[in-house]
Amino acid sequence: MFKRFNRRAARIKRHKKVRQKIFGTADRPRLCVYRSIKHIYAQIIDDVRGGTLVSISTADPQLKDELSSGGNKEAAKTAGALLAKKALDKGIKEVVFDRNGYKFHGRVAALAEGAKINGLKF
Repeated sequence: MFKRFNRRAARIKRHKKVRQKIFGTADRPRLCVYRSIKHIYAQIIDDVRGGTLVSISTADPQLKDELSSGGNKEAAKTAGALLAKKALDKGIKEVVFDRNGYKFHGRVAALAEGAKINGLKF
């Protein structure tokens, strides 16, 4: 019998390998991205303390009103810009980018670009 390829399982496997190396500290927390079909979610996490410092989603009311769709590159770029603004308000200037097993392409890259343009360093 042939085993069917499962994209989600492969992404989780890649993510587990990457997470062994990427670690967020208080000086450089981890920016973690999750992508669904309708929305994109991002959070900045301090792994030492074990807590989320800043989070954003295209499903949040403050972004949902100004976006036509939460599942496109423009929405991801806007979310990245708002995430960078919130992070800079909390004094976070540098982060480690965790793409969560996704390719650095499309919405994930747009979110990173929006964050970089607005002053967050990777």
